[in-house]
Amino acid sequence: MSRDPLLVAIVGPTGSGKTALSIRLAQQFKGEIVNCDSVAIYQDFEIGTAKPTPAERKQAPHHLFDTINPNSHTTAGEYARQARAVVQEITERGGMPIVVGGTGLYLRALFDGLFPGPERSEELRGRLRSRADQRGSPYLLRILRRLDPALAEKIHANDVPKLIRAIEVCLSARRPMSEQWQHGRDPLQGFRILRIGLDPPRQELYARINRRVAAMFAKGLVEESKQLLEKYGGSARPFLSMGYREVTELLKGDLTVEAAIASVQQAHRNYAKRQMTWFRKEPDVQWISGFGDDLEVQQQALSIAGKSL
Repeated sequence: MSRDPLLVAIVGPTGSGKTALSIRLAQQFKGEIVNCDSVAIYQDFEIGTAKPTPAERKQAPHHLFDTINPNSHTTAGEYARQARAVVQEITERGGMPIVVGGTGLYLRALFDGLFPGPERSEELRGRLRSRADQRGSPYLLRILRRLDPALAEKIHANDVPKLIRAIEVCLSARRPMSEQWQHGRDPLQGFRILRIGLDPPRQELYARINRRVAAMFAKGLVEESKQLLEKYGGSARPFLSMGYREVTELLKGDLTVEAAIASVQQAHRNYAKRQMTWFRKEPDVQWISGFGDDLEVQQQALSIAGKSL
């Protein structure tokens, strides 16, 4: 009796070397890499998202990068549908899907499924957008805190589309969206899932994050942001993400270059901490202490994956 095909997920905080490890595994096991980062799916936003470079993409097939127009909106559920189709196609041609990225909600949507939320109400959405225009997005966050305090802690105050959808779901179902997540899920079937987690020493990770952010600015993050603002306008969703959000403030004159760099570094360090809190709740993660571009770490991951085949 044949076993289900193996699907590998590489998780860990930003800056931990997930890309390098994924490429090494892909080369060893005829793997194909599937993006699981909610910002890297957007077109043209390159430097601040730390997408794999063109040279890195040549080393293994990559999927679900640059698939969404920055002025469009996608959801974890939509990502899960696309990713499930991709991993199925990879296995059908004899490859190993390697899901890589730091967006925990997207990973959970892919593996566990999400609840079937209520249909969109354009009337309600229009009213909420008007309130946000009149009173600012923090007003929506205050509404959500009353309806679903747990969920409100996970959504940024400036992320108007997510706030609107969360309020819409809570009001339509008349109960918190975070409670609804526990019901009606559709888990991924037909795969054996191997989760490999990277857990580098915290101070070394923070130092690497600081260097990485400084390198983003040196590579032209400010110039890239200017061009993208001209092309897509300030309402493009990636401008809500770390790096682009602070550079937007810099371009408005609200931050100096030095303050912007320090702010982005702090945001990434905080994000790394939240990511580890999330991923430690994932089931059956095989943690490796170190960075994914370390040869010893790569050998450990190759051994773990090889034993699972």
